Amino acid sequence: MAIVEHRPITAIGWPSPAPAARRSAAAPASTPARDRQVVAFAGRAEAAVKRATDVVVSAFALLLLTPVLLAVALAVAVGDGGPVLFRQVRVGRDGRTFTMHKFRSMTVDAESRRAALAAFSDGNGVLFKMHDDPRVTPVGRFLRRYCLDELPQLWDALRGDMSVVGPRPALPEEVARYDLTARRRLLVKPGITGPWQISGRSDLSWADSVRLDLDYVEHRSLRRDVAILLRTAGAVLRADGAY
Repeated sequence: MAIVEHRPITAIGWPSPAPAARRSAAAPASTPARDRQVVAFAGRAEAAVKRATDVVVSAFALLLLTPVLLAVALAVAVGDGGPVLFRQVRVGRDGRTFTMHKFRSMTVDAESRRAALAAFSDGNGVLFKMHDDPRVTPVGRFLRRYCLDELPQLWDALRGDMSVVGPRPALPEEVARYDLTARRRLLVKPGITGPWQISGRSDLSWADSVRLDLDYVEHRSLRRDVAILLRTAGAVLRADGAY
């Protein structure tokens, strides 16, 4: 004798669907347009949190470090009588250029002397670096060792050109040499500190620098930013790759 499964009868005389089927029918179907809206909303929310964090951290740091900023500015001015700040065009998010600020650590004519020193670069093939750059002033050597020359970039982060954490801000001539993979670094704002700064800085190869930055771009989060900030203090004190 066959066993007949009994189901409740609906108003029109048909068996009602199973609970799972009802839930499936009630849920709106996922569509590419809906998925894009969800991704776009998540991206805007992430950007808003990132920006709020940059404003709070950079503003607080500027207030807290005011005595240090004044002391460094005085040391640079007394050192050789030249300008306190150094301004340079860098490439930011999506390839947009901006003016980055640093405490001047080199002689006033440093930019005009760079071409003559290109053959002596100790960099990684894309970045120009020299262990004993003759353009660096005595005060500048100390500032570079402990990253004090980078402090004015807190203002760049406060006004939105940079972020507190992100890939290093590149020069236009460096970006011109990027391949398609390296250009993905430009998907986010450059940072005052980042994976490059806490992993060896100028001692890293170009391939390692790109790998670290792209890993950050693809897996960035507030938790990771906090971890990088905490590790930055140790990296600065060790002065690894600082020249």
